[in-house]
Amino acid sequence: MTTTEPLVTSKNERPMPQRQEAIFRCILVPIDFGEPSRKALELAVGLAKTYGSSLTILHTFEFPAYASVGSLEVGADLLSPVRDAAKDELDRELSDLRRQLPSAQGVLVMGVADEEILGAIREYRADLVVMGTHGRRGLSHALLGSVAEKVVRMSPVPVLTVRGS
Repeated sequence: MTTTEPLVTSKNERPMPQRQEAIFRCILVPIDFGEPSRKALELAVGLAKTYGSSLTILHTFEFPAYASVGSLEVGADLLSPVRDAAKDELDRELSDLRRQLPSAQGVLVMGVADEEILGAIREYRADLVVMGTHGRRGLSHALLGSVAEKVVRMSPVPVLTVRGS
């Protein structure tokens, strides 16, 4: 089989076409600003460039449970700094990302991470989710759970997980 497209050699020496028809039109990248999600974003950017896909980064944050015990006024005072800090971090990440992919989008949502990610898959019609995982095992996994694991189990689209070091 011959091709007229220029080829790029990957790390394992398999030739890959530089640009393909979009198999994944929309890539969703949930981020928590940690190392695993930054690695996932880096990989997703490469995929978006290769396939001409759109890319949306999603950051979710939860309202602290203890805040709901107090009055609504106290809750509002606690929510603003959390939301503002998350928005500032997302804006910085999006600004860096748009240097590589000018059409990239950023979304900030308050809620339970896995539920919001699954909702965003439907809302943004994502064909692929690329997300980091901390790779917790044992007791820490049992106590904290795994957002990535829940998304992998429940997602209607493929999920590519990227483990931190």
